[in-house]
Amino acid sequence: MSIMLASAAFVVAAISAGLMGYAIQRGATCTVAAMDELVRKRSIKRLASMVEASLWVVGGLLIAQSLQMLGKMPGGFAVTYVTLLGGGLLGLGAYVNKACVFGAIARLGSGEWAYVATPIGFYAGCITYSQVFSIPPQQKLPYDSPVLQASSWGAWLFAAYMLWRLGRPLAAARADGSANTMLRRIGTGLATRVWSPHAATTVIGVTFVVMLLLVGAWAYTDVLAELARGMAADLLARSLLLLALFAGAMLGGFTAGRFRSTRVSLAQVLKCFSGGVLMGWGSLLIPGGNDGLILVGMPLLWPYAWIAFLTMCVTIGIALVVERNLVGHGAEQAVH
Repeated sequence: MSIMLASAAFVVAAISAGLMGYAIQRGATCTVAAMDELVRKRSIKRLASMVEASLWVVGGLLIAQSLQMLGKMPGGFAVTYVTLLGGGLLGLGAYVNKACVFGAIARLGSGEWAYVATPIGFYAGCITYSQVFSIPPQQKLPYDSPVLQASSWGAWLFAAYMLWRLGRPLAAARADGSANTMLRRIGTGLATRVWSPHAATTVIGVTFVVMLLLVGAWAYTDVLAELARGMAADLLARSLLLLALFAGAMLGGFTAGRFRSTRVSLAQVLKCFSGGVLMGWGSLLIPGGNDGLILVGMPLLWPYAWIAFLTMCVTIGIALVVERNLVGHGAEQAVH
């Protein structure tokens, strides 16, 4: 591959990272917010949309594999009590932080500067992990993902689903008898202050697949974990993608009118930092942060990823129920 082609690929990957951050900001794709919606409104819309992001990644993987464009994919890990412990700590950390790793990006992009402490805490958790836990690394599974063993018809099935999903606005515009109607709908959708969870997670899934094909499997918590262990390959490129992700969230906050530079309190910084530490510990135990679970492990149908994410959700849900019962409905903190 020529240097120019490699540079062009990186530019596209950086734009995709920025779009992912933008979508995270606009769509409120936070596991804590999803569980808060389940507890308070008995609705699973946000939670289902997060799982749908995994579905888009699955489809992208199948299509890429059928076109022989798919590189080496991450392997799976055994399911043990450590998986549950890691998922529990991931959920507890997200609850303390009042946002998961996705939600922390959105809050930072809205001008809640205390959430700068979340990735710092996550990094600190990864550094201190070996001093706190003497648990050996989870055993890797000796076989490939079942997704990668699927026949090519799965790619065509998903392509049909994708065309149906994306074709609905076209059908609506045709019913109105105007091609300009479609363009106005798209423009209105992009300008909407808050996207639907479905729209946001669709963008997240698609942009992740683009980055996966161009720069490999990439989750920002994995970058922080690798930095803490001195193992990050292509450190500069991966750090730039991380900055692009945050820049996209900032742009999303500004253009949505959600950006409000907030006063930073010591109590909030400590909550964000300690929540980040807990999520860092949990991600190394599983291993994988909730972004990596949703966008890598779950699409590859690895059982450890689904079990860890479910444990995380249950932990957050229990914490929210306890909070409601102890503190009262009127004193609950707002969750984006």
